[in-house]
Amino acid sequence: MDQFQLKSRRLSGYLRLVACIGFTGLVLVALLTMIDGVGRWLTLPRIPGFNDIAQISYAIVISSCFPSLLLRDQNVVIRFLGKGIKGRTNYWLEAFGNLLTLAFFAILVWQFYLLTIDLQVSNRTSPTLEFPIAPWWWIITFIMTITVPVQVLVVFDSFCSAVFNTPTRLPKEESEGV
Repeated sequence: MDQFQLKSRRLSGYLRLVACIGFTGLVLVALLTMIDGVGRWLTLPRIPGFNDIAQISYAIVISSCFPSLLLRDQNVVIRFLGKGIKGRTNYWLEAFGNLLTLAFFAILVWQFYLLTIDLQVSNRTSPTLEFPIAPWWWIITFIMTITVPVQVLVVFDSFCSAVFNTPTRLPKEESEGV
C-alpha cells in the first residue's frame, strides 16, 4: 500500500467520524420526536422549540455525510455508459463526472457562505426559541467546505486513473450503480 492509499484511508476514517457525529444528532432528534409524540399522546404540552432544534439538526446531519460519501464514491452516479465502453474511456468518463461534481459542490459551498453571511449580518434567530442561527450555519458551512478539497482529491485520483489506465486508489465500497 503506497502513501496515497494510506493517507486516503486515514482521511476516510476521519470523515466517517464526522458522519457518525452528525448521525448522533439524528438519533437525538429521533429521541426528542418520540418524547414529544408520547407527550402529546398523554396530553402533555409540546416540547417548546422542537421544530427549531430539528431543522438545525437535520442540516448538520445531512452536511456531515457529504465529505465521506464523496471520498468513498457513494454519491448518485449513472455508470451504464462507462460499463458498456470499459477501459480508458470509462476512466475518462469518471474523471469528467468527478470534475462536474467538484464544480457543483464549489458553487454550493459558495452559496452556503453567502447564506450564512446573510444570516449573520441580519442577525436572524429561530422562530420559537429565538436563538441565533448563524453560528449553527457556520458549522454547517464549514462541514460543507470540507467537501471541496475532498472532491479535489477524488478528481486528482480519477484523472490519474484515466491517464495511467489504472483503477482508483481511493477507498471505495462496492455500491449499486445504474
